[in-house]
Amino acid sequence: MDEALLRSLTPSVLAILVRRGADFAAAEDAVQDALVEAVRVWPADPPRDPKGWLITVAWRRFLDATRADAARRRREDLVEEEPAPGPAPAVDDTLQLYFLCAHPSLTPSSAVALTLRAVGGLTTRQIAQAYLVPEATMAQRISRAKRTVSGVRFDQPGDVATVLRVLYLVFNEGYSGDVDLAVEAIRLTRRLAEAIDHPEVAGLLALMLLHHARRAARTAPDGSLVPLAEQDRGRWDTESIAEGVGILQAALARDRLGEFQAQAAIAALHADAPTAEETDWVQIVEWYDELARLTDSPVVRLNRAVAVGEADGPRAGLAALAELDDSLPRHTAVAAYLHERDGDLATAARLYAEAARKAPDLAERDHLTRQAARLNARRRRP
Repeated sequence: MDEALLRSLTPSVLAILVRRGADFAAAEDAVQDALVEAVRVWPADPPRDPKGWLITVAWRRFLDATRADAARRRREDLVEEEPAPGPAPAVDDTLQLYFLCAHPSLTPSSAVALTLRAVGGLTTRQIAQAYLVPEATMAQRISRAKRTVSGVRFDQPGDVATVLRVLYLVFNEGYSGDVDLAVEAIRLTRRLAEAIDHPEVAGLLALMLLHHARRAARTAPDGSLVPLAEQDRGRWDTESIAEGVGILQAALARDRLGEFQAQAAIAALHADAPTAEETDWVQIVEWYDELARLTDSPVVRLNRAVAVGEADGPRAGLAALAELDDSLPRHTAVAAYLHERDGDLATAARLYAEAARKAPDLAERDHLTRQAARLNARRRRP
């Protein structure tokens, strides 16, 4: 069973059902039923046209559910619109579905959460981590969003800002390695940039390209994380970096600064440095100041504290960190790094171990555990 094929076809099938009149919640249930049936049937009898098969089965499941609901008997008329046999049209509906899910009846945060779950394929846990909220809270938010759009016709697509937020979070989840969605997010953002002349679309595309250019160097052969300062810059994709910088420069020239352009500018400064020691941290702090002004995000201020520690010394970084809530994810790891830079190895080792216990994934936990072990070994040396 080709799970990647099923995942890639799901958004398009869902979009087709919605366009044919199915409300979002019912369409999503029907598509999930079709996927379960595909897992059962395809290994023994693979279809010649997988997309057409999924559309037909999902549509029939939707109609079956509609007939069973007496309050929605009027939908029985839609049976005449059942897709005709034969190959399905080769149309990519994913980007359109992103816009449809960003419906005006939803708040931006609910629209993002719903799209990540229904279209991006992320779990409720992954979405909750991206939003820095408990999983139960995010589950309730997604359920409310489904109820809100249930029965709503998607003829009023949402705005670009919400779609960009979804694409950004999907890329970040894919880039982390937990779910490989980064390439798909870049592809969709390219399509959006071709269709819409918007500086923040360009900023997001530049940001994705600059981050993705470093992907090959982010992990060692054994799968362990490699910090940015220790990465082999010879493994960075110079073509992607050049493309990202060119797109960013054109966007910045329009003098309509947004958060994605600011983030891309920071990534470009890292990419431009031949070595970690030559990084222009002073300019990076200035861009973080702009980004904090635009977003007022605690995560931005946490990253700024690291940059301040590099530009002005670890004591200055710790002072900036002290202004933030210590319950912020990765706060402890940043504190450990700055204390190590300040020479307090005992405190740094303790904080690295504490941060490892809080790490959101196995790779990060192992990295932080190794950092703690490294410092403890240094302290034991005569």
